[in-house]
Amino acid sequence: MLRIHFGEAENVEYGPSWFKYNYKPEWFKDPFVQEMVKAVDDSTYIDGLVIDSPVLGPIPPERLSGGVKTLIMIYEKPELVFDATSCGQNCAKWLLEIGKKKDVTVNLEYMMMFDEYAPFEIFVTNEGHVLNNAEDLFLTAAKYI
Repeated sequence: MLRIHFGEAENVEYGPSWFKYNYKPEWFKDPFVQEMVKAVDDSTYIDGLVIDSPVLGPIPPERLSGGVKTLIMIYEKPELVFDATSCGQNCAKWLLEIGKKKDVTVNLEYMMMFDEYAPFEIFVTNEGHVLNNAEDLFLTAAKYI
């Protein structure tokens, strides 16, 4: 399940930095990771450490956006809490998808919109309960951000 802590929190990791020093090339062989890279950065995994970006051409994984790097870290290291504030709106669907596969906790310091994916299940750690619609999530998040 996806768990979100809204507002400032302690012991939160910054996804792009963690990615830079900890990613494993084999992660990109995972079709789910490839889907996220395609959807968020419109880039395609080729092989090894080569990703084809329509804007930059062939790039290494380090050149991916901060949002997709953070999503990959959340997916690959679910035991850590990552700051999903570096993720844009195009990451909302993927946070929910990761939460369907694994129990993950993220920190958000802005109101990411999940309304087009309702009903959903998001556990808000600030409140200690599950929310499943955009209105309740917005009203809850507004208290903390």
